[in-house]
Amino acid sequence: MKNIAVFCGSGDGYNEIYRETAYQLGKTLAEQGIATIYGGAKVGMMGALADGVLQHGGKIVGVIPYFLKTKEVVHEGLTELISVETMHDRKLKMSELSDGIITMPGGWGTMEEMFEMLTWGQLGLHVKPVGLLNVNGYYDALKALSDNMVQEGFLDEYVNSTLLISESIEDLLEQMAAYAPPPAPKWITQQTT
Repeated sequence: MKNIAVFCGSGDGYNEIYRETAYQLGKTLAEQGIATIYGGAKVGMMGALADGVLQHGGKIVGVIPYFLKTKEVVHEGLTELISVETMHDRKLKMSELSDGIITMPGGWGTMEEMFEMLTWGQLGLHVKPVGLLNVNGYYDALKALSDNMVQEGFLDEYVNSTLLISESIEDLLEQMAAYAPPPAPKWITQQTT
């Protein structure tokens, strides 16, 4: 993987571990020569991620909708900043530029971004690994919900297994590097008449 998109909160959360881990992820990606694609802001975890990349000589590309340039103050000094029209365009561009996706703690927007990436993968629109960095057990309830979706018949186990989860940056990156996507379901590959 040469480029990884990272979705995370524009806030810091109440526990310093979230911001520290975002910084560490940026540092780790820079040290491994992996470019970071992210939302372009200098606030919250997004800013910590960018600082981790930049302070360790890495490459980071920000993608931000025009209307957020004033609300999510743009990080200065990025390798590249790409402005787009809409939030959907932002996700699409980040996906196009990346070889894999990591989601860190965040709110509704972060969840929406991750679920769209998972859905696109389920539909065969990409074959990229999607990883969840489960900092401080933040996503334990989401993992339980996903397992319940399988138990209740709304999500196939092989689809559930495409979401790679770890509390460790290094372990998550190893899982992503070894990722082999499952074959697309028959209903996706069938031609309609």
